[in-house]
Amino acid sequence: MPLHPDMIKVIQAMESFGYRAMDTLTPDEARAQSEAMAALRADPEGDAGLIIENRTLPVAGADIPARTYRPVGTEEQALPALVYYHGGGHVIGSLDTHHDIARHMAREAGIAVVSVQYRKAPEHKFPLPAEDCFEALRWVAANAAALGINAQALAVGGDSAGANLAAVVALMAKQSGGPATRLQILVYPITDYACTAESYTTFAEGFGGLTRDAMVWFQDHYLNGPGDQADWRASPNLAADHTGLPPALFITAECDVLLDDSLAYIETLKAAGVAVEHAHYDGMIHGFFSMAPTIQATADARARAVGALRSALFD
Repeated sequence: MPLHPDMIKVIQAMESFGYRAMDTLTPDEARAQSEAMAALRADPEGDAGLIIENRTLPVAGADIPARTYRPVGTEEQALPALVYYHGGGHVIGSLDTHHDIARHMAREAGIAVVSVQYRKAPEHKFPLPAEDCFEALRWVAANAAALGINAQALAVGGDSAGANLAAVVALMAKQSGGPATRLQILVYPITDYACTAESYTTFAEGFGGLTRDAMVWFQDHYLNGPGDQADWRASPNLAADHTGLPPALFITAECDVLLDDSLAYIETLKAAGVAVEHAHYDGMIHGFFSMAPTIQATADARARAVGALRSALFD
């Protein structure tokens, strides 16, 4: 299927904005571009009805930023919670670039959301971002009462690199005996950092910002060397055992270099007996989950995520 007309407009808008290919930029330049593009989508009225607090979470060797969200009127309740990890190839992205996703999930699902800004590459290479994210989940579970969160009703989720981290955190929690989670939301995840699947050729360029060259750029900045590609903490599809993982909601875009690897991970989880729900969007490009409110597929995908959260987290 060709690009959806909405995605053609998005790509044209990126060109009008002066978008520069990721692999031509320094990490700081790429971060600045990402923040500027997110600011163009910002809705100043979007925080209505929510209690939003900035805080820090202690992890090994640092305190990392986090932001908590919950609906107004739930202050006395212990809410189910989603721990969310932002996308950006482990190099770019922040609490601010993913503010709209986090607040949408909190408001529409009626839950608490803890958005985590893990340390990023190349300053902090693999596996530190994954370790930060697992420590963040452990901290949320350990401090659930003070946060007004039900520690028995937790989910992890993210998009792109954030979905990679959510999948890895679910594996880490399984291997460590907790914290238990009821759901993993994986929005077009990186599941194999070899970056060699057929979709890397099919959608190499011309389908938005995540080109094959951009993924290689992320790979070079995040990993210490080629040997890290085979480590399941970078490539969760390569873990030895996927049994016992929480159910997963996958959201995938057709015109995405990551598509084939996402489909491979779906099959791996199914083969291990993990319950998988898959919502696939023809004609969409990587990043469409952030394109509210103008893209109908975005609204539909977010509704699927909200529905999965409500089904999994409320008894």
